[in-house]
Amino acid sequence: MGGSDNPYAGSFGNQMTASASFGGQPAPDAAAAGDLVKETTTATFARDVLEASRQQPVLVDFWAPWCGPCKQLTPVIEKVVKEAAGRVKLVKMNIDDHPSIAGQLGIQSIPAVIAFVGGRPVDGFMGAIPESQIKQFIDRIAGPAVDDAKAEVEAVLADAKALFEAGDAQNAAGLYGAVLQAEPENTDAIAGMVECMIALGQLAEARQALSQLPEELAKAAAVSAISKKLDQIEEARKLGDPVALEQQLAANPDDHAARLKLAKIRNVEGDRTGAADHLLLIMKRDRSFEDDAARRELLSFFEVWGPKDPATIAARRKLSALLFS
Repeated sequence: MGGSDNPYAGSFGNQMTASASFGGQPAPDAAAAGDLVKETTTATFARDVLEASRQQPVLVDFWAPWCGPCKQLTPVIEKVVKEAAGRVKLVKMNIDDHPSIAGQLGIQSIPAVIAFVGGRPVDGFMGAIPESQIKQFIDRIAGPAVDDAKAEVEAVLADAKALFEAGDAQNAAGLYGAVLQAEPENTDAIAGMVECMIALGQLAEARQALSQLPEELAKAAAVSAISKKLDQIEEARKLGDPVALEQQLAANPDDHAARLKLAKIRNVEGDRTGAADHLLLIMKRDRSFEDDAARRELLSFFEVWGPKDPATIAARRKLSALLFS
């Protein structure tokens, strides 16, 4: 599903005011990229290495013009450092011109690379090692690379969820829409957008959006759960007046058909505990009712509510007690 045929784009028109941008940090320019690799001297070592390493790890490459392995290492380590995009800096020191620092560190052969963190040497290696080992060394010093775009999307999804749970479905939809512009097949954003549609009473639009999904996206857990939620809402709207059903149960507590309908209505109203209790009562009094319909409906509720929802946890506990007591 490409961005051009994204069924969620513009679904809320001007209602949405929340927004998010991705990849907002511009790529470093040539000067900034050049700052990642620099030469140092004995006079500037404290500033270029000790002080700088308090902000980010600094690799110091001790080399000399006559050193063959140094010439092999230089292009490889510079390439890896630049690809690390600011996780570390590389400072090069010619030991022919500036021997004292290498002598103080006990360096007896070159190339030698020493990593400084917080103003202190913490690790290092000697020789012209392969690119893969240099990457592993940097990961060990600076931590593994973080996928900034992925982290940004996850943060926006978390913000959208928080807005929705706070009752602000319009702005939550705006954030979900921003994610879908960047990642049209993000199933968490698809499910979140459809849930916002439902919350805003746009049931037809929600159904249409779900119907346009490719099969592999429709089967995703988050999307499947919200689809079932929409099914439950559409069914509950056809089940009659809950007040009348309450009256039927007052007259006949064993009217399991009325109780099942009422459970479905209470569920879409948001009374999850009440909905579960009605179904559990049916099971307690007549497990065979409509081929164990109450238990099957309760499991359907759990799928929509999610395994960590307090109502799911409480109802599962009661269900287990009922089944295995």
